[in-house]
Amino acid sequence: MEFLGTLVIILIITSLFGHLASRVGIPAVIGQLFVGIILGPALLNWVHANDFIHIFSEIGVIILMFIAGLESDLTLLKKYLRPSIIVALLGVLIPMVLIYPVGIVFGLTQFESLFLSVIFAATSVSISVAVMKELNLLDSKSGSTVLGAAVVDDVLAVVLLSIMVSLIGTKAGTDTQIPLALTFLEQLIYFAAIYFVMRFIAPLLAKLGTKLLNPVGPTIMAMILCFGMAYIADLIGLSAVIGAFFAGIAIAQTHVAHEVDQSIEPIGYAIFIPVFFVSIGLNMSLAGIEHDLLLIIVLTIVATLTKLLGAGSGAKWAGFSSNEAYLVGAGMVSRGEMALIIAQIGYQSKLISDDYYSAIITAIILTTLLAPLLLKHAARHINY
Repeated sequence: MEFLGTLVIILIITSLFGHLASRVGIPAVIGQLFVGIILGPALLNWVHANDFIHIFSEIGVIILMFIAGLESDLTLLKKYLRPSIIVALLGVLIPMVLIYPVGIVFGLTQFESLFLSVIFAATSVSISVAVMKELNLLDSKSGSTVLGAAVVDDVLAVVLLSIMVSLIGTKAGTDTQIPLALTFLEQLIYFAAIYFVMRFIAPLLAKLGTKLLNPVGPTIMAMILCFGMAYIADLIGLSAVIGAFFAGIAIAQTHVAHEVDQSIEPIGYAIFIPVFFVSIGLNMSLAGIEHDLLLIIVLTIVATLTKLLGAGSGAKWAGFSSNEAYLVGAGMVSRGEMALIIAQIGYQSKLISDDYYSAIITAIILTTLLAPLLLKHAARHINY
């Protein structure tokens, strides 16, 4: 039962650091992210990224994105679909164009530099979701655009990654090759099926949940849909959080939405979501950092500015005010688990060498730490 001791340590210290962060006026998420750095290999080396941490963090991010979908306004998401697409496209294009030469300058091969640009083209808004929820901006014009853009960005990142691994004739982590066209077809079918889930399956599950002789029947049905959609999304090469997000939107259209939200939020934020935040920091190691310090600094600055300016200019182009565009750009800065996953897949597929892997992971974590601070700063200039 050693994992229980680890969980107790994580919950105590994330609660303390989250509280202290809020007291000094910064998002509680920042305090929780730092816990992973403090407890992990970077400093105290008390907690390691083992199977327990991995499983709990995966469940945590899935629940976090399910809650985001549950609390999103579908009308707003539809309304800001066009800005979301523009934000995602520019938010991917500009980092790819400007991070590639960074890799070349620091001695990476052309292929490694291209893959480096793919890693930092990705966005993971799970951290931004937590911050926007804390700031009551999740269900706003900018918040809806960030959520919509994140889905498009995720799909683009998967497409780019699929192309990269197909160029060297391997499927990440496996020996079998899956045709790129088949992967795209599966993903198109998945998105088409979301309509039927919202229209028929979610209402049916909600109805079944209320008829179960169980006080949390609707929540059980909602979790079945959430984990089921997340699992299928992962099977076809999409991020599991996409499935969880759309499951949340589907349940939000039913009569049990409020009941499910009241039930699942305490479970998520009390246990699983703190472990997810800690897991980000656990990936960071300071071993040999002095040799890669310049690369880490340059990558972090360029990665932050390119996503901020790329996504922000997309929002500006779509008619947002400068302050709203800044908020959207800040919301897209975090690379989080999506970039970490792409980096890990690329590392396993020999797309990136051992020499640069630690520096890249550190830069990903630093951008993830900067994102909530940028969001907090941007939120000061927004009046919704």
